[in-house]
Amino acid sequence: MITGPALLFCPADRPDRYEKAVAAGDSVILDLEDAVGLDAKPAAREALAGSSLDPARTIVRVNPLSTGLLEADLAALHRTDYRTVMLAKAETAADLEPLRGFDVIAICESPLGVRNAGLLAAIDGVVALTWGAEDLVAALGGTSSRFADGSYRDYARFARATVLISSASEGKVAFDTVHMAIADIDGLRAEAEDAAASGFAGSMCIHPSQAEVIRGAFEPSEESIRWANGVLEAATVAGRGVFSYEGRMIDEPLLRQARRLLGSLGR
Repeated sequence: MITGPALLFCPADRPDRYEKAVAAGDSVILDLEDAVGLDAKPAAREALAGSSLDPARTIVRVNPLSTGLLEADLAALHRTDYRTVMLAKAETAADLEPLRGFDVIAICESPLGVRNAGLLAAIDGVVALTWGAEDLVAALGGTSSRFADGSYRDYARFARATVLISSASEGKVAFDTVHMAIADIDGLRAEAEDAAASGFAGSMCIHPSQAEVIRGAFEPSEESIRWANGVLEAATVAGRGVFSYEGRMIDEPLLRQARRLLGSLGR
């Protein structure tokens, strides 16, 4: 079970930031991949191996098998109690073979990874999927995943939806990708609110200031809680079948939404 909704990245070669990241995020992603230069990776692995964060709130992003760096990453990981890993650039079942025994979040961030999202979600040990826009656009030979107004280009929206639907089809959860523009709080909030409304379990983030915005976006509003309570009470009165509530037709899919919302609050 991954603690969300805000999953905050922290470079693994910066152990001075570990506790701050844990304090800000719901889970911390100790990153051995893109956030750490090649020369710094040995020190990052040693810092990881010497750390003692809460395993229930710690995820370790490891390098892809194709880089030749995964074996050393796993050697360091086996010196810890951390058992949730995030695999960068996941594409095939073979990529995940060395991760047996771990709970895996597979990142679909290449054309093949997106195409195989359903296959990756079906693999035993995979507990979640996520995606990455910037690696994907680079693999496609493009220059930007977004339009000038900040909205995603169509291929990125397709990848995002594919990951969400593929994970749900296998009973797994999905996490939305990072919002790279740290100062764009309004854009982050809108994106996180859309992620929550779409069914993502949370969002990844790259700066501590983004975590609270994501939490707020995933927290049900008082109005939505009022609506969920009201519609379930009305369903009890109406009995079985379709009925009207506040001018809206209510059927079983909407009742499931109401139950899920209240269930997330423990009600």
